[in-house]
Amino acid sequence: MAEEISPRTPVEVQLVGQNGNVFNLASIVTQALKREGYYQEAQEVKTKLFECKSYDEALRLFMDYVHVN
Repeated sequence: MAEEISPRTPVEVQLVGQNGNVFNLASIVTQALKREGYYQEAQEVKTKLFECKSYDEALRLFMDYVHVN
């Protein structure tokens, strides 16, 4: 599982109410990270997503990188 990062500015994303497809959620997370200048972290999310063995594990991965609303 990903190590939790501590961004200088917390990146907030709204995932509640979005299309729950894991790839759609990953896109929302990575776009938010890139928008705030966290390009390396966005790439890590994309890479580590394919290591996740369940939907819940993928959600935990996202929450390691962003604050989910």
